[in-house]
Amino acid sequence: MINTDLKFFTNEPDRDLYSRFSAILRSNTQFFDVLVGYFRSSGFFSMYESLKTVEKIRILVGLNIDMFTVKILDYANEQYEQIGVTVKEGQDILANEVEQEFEEAKVSSEVEKGVRIFVDWLKSGKLEMRMYTKAPIHAKVYILRKDQEKVPDSFGSVITGSSNFSAAGLKNNLEFNVELKDACDVQFALEHFEKLWEEGVDIKDSYIEAIEQRTWIRGDITPYELYLKTIYEFFKEEINSDKDNYETLLPEGYMRLQYQIDAVTQARQKLDAYNGVFISDVVGLGKTYICAMLAKEPLFRLCLSRLKSMSS
Repeated sequence: MINTDLKFFTNEPDRDLYSRFSAILRSNTQFFDVLVGYFRSSGFFSMYESLKTVEKIRILVGLNIDMFTVKILDYANEQYEQIGVTVKEGQDILANEVEQEFEEAKVSSEVEKGVRIFVDWLKSGKLEMRMYTKAPIHAKVYILRKDQEKVPDSFGSVITGSSNFSAAGLKNNLEFNVELKDACDVQFALEHFEKLWEEGVDIKDSYIEAIEQRTWIRGDITPYELYLKTIYEFFKEEINSDKDNYETLLPEGYMRLQYQIDAVTQARQKLDAYNGVFISDVVGLGKTYICAMLAKEPLFRLCLSRLKSMSS
């Protein structure tokens, strides 16, 4: 018999945190409070459908722990009175993290839709975000409170453990989280959240600006800029070939011909994708030189080593 009243969520089959959140949020949850050391928009992308019926969402985030490592070293060396960051430093860290996340995020209409809803909720006040800058936060606490008029016999629940509010934390990583349903536990978590929330710095405007000005979500990209970006992504290795030290691959005094450099770059792409490549061209254009330059590439030597090990 399958136990449907689980307490622990590890992201193993039938125990993923995403499914548990979805079930709770859709069942008369009025307030959703989040306290995490790391917030990633990817967590919101996957959860926004379940969050639509929630009246109020509050997210309190910490800062990149690497920044605090620097501050702690400063404290040890120069005896600073406080270990923390200024509001401006916190906003800059946040903007950089948002930009980096979107550079690595999958580009899709679903992600874009989720981001735009996220921004709309920030602007409307349905969603509030603050940052705690006084000390590192490594907690992962999620407080879900019910609408007491609709569910008078349940105050809600609190989930805590190892999962950050991100796609990895909700689904992909092997995590360990527990759900507590006693009203006293929920109240305890809520009281501590409220204390930290009062000391937090509002980052709504910083987050919106980072998304709308520093990511591909921005709305002022022209068709020509989009065309240039497409061309660059398709030919970026050829475009950046001048940054590769191909001179070390050429014989002394040998002429550097761009079409041969491009051929080496394209052949390297094929090797990377298929573990093999054909070099073919008309007579006299330097296939031997192209192959010689390619043979000096580290990737080619790796493929050759693999082929030798497979044949032995």
